[in-house]
Amino acid sequence: MKASPTSDNGHKHPLNDQALRALQQRLDVSPRKLAWLHTRFLLLRLSRSAGGLVKRLIDLLVASSVLLLASPFLLVIGLLIKLTDGGPMLFWQIRVGKWGKPFRFPKFRSMVVNAEEVRAKLLAENQHGDQGITFKMKSDPRITWIGHFIRKTSIDELPQLWCVIKGEMSLVGPRPALVSEVERYTLENRRRLDVTPGLTCIWQVSGRSEIPFDEQCQMDVRYIEEQSVVADLRLLLKTIPAVITGRGAY
Repeated sequence: MKASPTSDNGHKHPLNDQALRALQQRLDVSPRKLAWLHTRFLLLRLSRSAGGLVKRLIDLLVASSVLLLASPFLLVIGLLIKLTDGGPMLFWQIRVGKWGKPFRFPKFRSMVVNAEEVRAKLLAENQHGDQGITFKMKSDPRITWIGHFIRKTSIDELPQLWCVIKGEMSLVGPRPALVSEVERYTLENRRRLDVTPGLTCIWQVSGRSEIPFDEQCQMDVRYIEEQSVVADLRLLLKTIPAVITGRGAY
């Protein structure tokens, strides 16, 4: 009697030869085409794995180099923030990373120490048009004098390079969202959590805060569907003029 196919743990495999033939007939796929589809799938997985490895190597090389070279300048920025009002140099938040995993997210503090308390009083001034999911206003009274400079030039984001080194973030990817934002995500918005969040993203080089929230999500999903090492390098290059002009940064 012919032995039934078994799995690695010795149990009978639910798809025996007869079942596979029946499935093949239902799908109307020839053995040759089935083998071709399987090979193509394996090559696609291999290509994505290789791309992910290259992306990670670029992240480590760029993030560690920038942190090392810019460390004296970053120290000066930190001291200026400290001297402004005696508050902490860094502002920490819990953000949501890949697959919904939370992580601690640092920025140079650009606002007054009690910024979150003041925010509650300013919700009516929100200029982002997303029913309060995110909060943006061009003349935010919470921002300090040094804060205006570091936000306009994106210097406040540089501490996140440490998150890139740790693997919690990447140089390019959807920006990490607050827990309160993710709680209000639609099913489509949650696709942003399929990849590692980034220091820069497609909508940040296309207008930043001037782009409505729903459009930001659509752009992020399109990036995820079409992501590649080449696309990431292009976005990194586009980030330079976006930072210099400061368009949409507030």
